Amino acid sequence: MRSWSVSICLAIVALLPLEARAHLGLDAPVSRYGPDVLKTGPCGEDGGERTGKITYYEPGETIEVLWNEYVDHPGHYRIAFDDDGVDDFVDPATMMELYSNDTVLLDGIPDEGQEQRDYMATVTLPNIECDNCTLQVIQMMYDKPPYTTPGNDIYYQCADLVLREGGAPPDAGISVDAGEDAGEDAGEDA
Repeated sequence: MRSWSVSICLAIVALLPLEARAHLGLDAPVSRYGPDVLKTGPCGEDGGERTGKITYYEPGETIEVLWNEYVDHPGHYRIAFDDDGVDDFVDPATMMELYSNDTVLLDGIPDEGQEQRDYMATVTLPNIECDNCTLQVIQMMYDKPPYTTPGNDIYYQCADLVLREGGAPPDAGISVDAGEDAGEDAGEDA
């Protein structure tokens, strides 16, 4: 009787939903949707729109992009930038295609292959002002052939940005992440 009870308990636990963890979670700048929305390009959610999670930077500022890989897949990462939304982001035509369009800031960032790996890359943002710009980080996975676009070979994360002289938001009451501090420091030094 006891083994039957244990079997039923194990079956119930197996059927309970587990916490969903993404494969790729953008930490800085702050992710548009968070780490659990990432399967549909260009930003993880079908028809997704800009959110109130905006990070402010100076035009031409060099920033650190931070992300985590929660589920290991062999592959590489790409960081891209669109100055007017998301319409210029293009998925690579092949799994190994690098720097395939003008939006790409950094490509071919190696996947180190360790669980819960923290990643950091330094990029320089374009030297332009924009109120509707987007930073995209994608993970290209090599273990799901054949490669198709759209398909299940890419995970997407985006951050909503504003690039403006002084870097700071127009309303000091707006809550922003580390980008505000970097922008204020740069603005004070200018």
